Amino acid sequence: MIPYLHVPPLKLGPFTIEPFGIFVALGIFLAARLLATQAERRHLDSNALQDYAPWGVGTGIVAGHLLHLFAYHPEELSKSPFQILKVWDGLSSFGGLLGGILAAVVFFRVKKLRFRDYADAFALAVAPGWAVARLGCFAVHDHPGVRTDFFLAVDFPGGARHDLGLYDALFLFALTALLWGLRNVEGMRGKLLPLLSLLYACGRFFFDSLRATDLSYVDARYLGLTPAQYGCIGLVLFGLYGLATWKSHVPGPRATGPSGNIQPQAR
Repeated sequence: MIPYLHVPPLKLGPFTIEPFGIFVALGIFLAARLLATQAERRHLDSNALQDYAPWGVGTGIVAGHLLHLFAYHPEELSKSPFQILKVWDGLSSFGGLLGGILAAVVFFRVKKLRFRDYADAFALAVAPGWAVARLGCFAVHDHPGVRTDFFLAVDFPGGARHDLGLYDALFLFALTALLWGLRNVEGMRGKLLPLLSLLYACGRFFFDSLRATDLSYVDARYLGLTPAQYGCIGLVLFGLYGLATWKSHVPGPRATGPSGNIQPQAR
C-alpha cells in the first residue's frame, strides 16, 4: 500500500501556504495556459479567454466554498457567522465547476461569443488542470474512503483506506490522455467537452460511493447520495445531449484587424 505521507505547509515569513493551495494554483495556471494555446490553434480569439479567466476562477472559488458549507458541511456554519466569508477555508471541486460554468454562460453571452466554438479547448485544458489540482487533495488526504486492502490504498492512521483524491487525479490524467488522443479525430471535433463530462461523471459517481462514513468528519449525504453524485447526474445528461446533438465543428479562421490580430466574431 501507499504510505500516509503528510506534506507540511510552506512557511514564507509570516505567511503559511498549504500544499493543497499550491496544487490548486498550479492546476489553474496549467488550465489557463492550455486554454489559451488550444484556442489559438483553433483560430479562436484567445484574448477573450484571458479576460474570462479571472472571472471564472473567482466565481469558482466563491461557489466552491458556498457549496462546501451549505451542502457538504453545514455544521461549519455554527463555528462563526464569518465562516461564509472565509473562501479559502473549504472548497468543493463541483462547486468550483458550477461557478466556472455560471461565469462562462454570463461572460460568453455578454461578449457575444459562441461557447461551443471553445468547447474542445476547454476540455483539453480543464482535464489536466483539474488532475493537478486533485493532487492537492491527495497531498492532504482530505477525501478518505472506506477501509480496503486494494494495492493503491493509503495507509491512513488506523488502517488502510481508499484515497479518493488520488483516484480522481489518476482518472483525470487518463481522461486527459484520451482527449488529447482524440483531439484531431474528425468525428470528435466539437464533442470533447460532452465526452469529458460523461466519462468523468461516471467515474466520479463510483468514487464517491467509496467515501468513508465511519469517521468524525464525513461528507453529508441526501437520500444516500453525496452532493457530487447529484452533480454527476447533471453531467451525464449534458454529456449525452452534447454527443447526440452537437455536430462536429471545426471553427474557421477569424477575421484579422489592421495589426493582424485575430478579431472575435459575434454570435
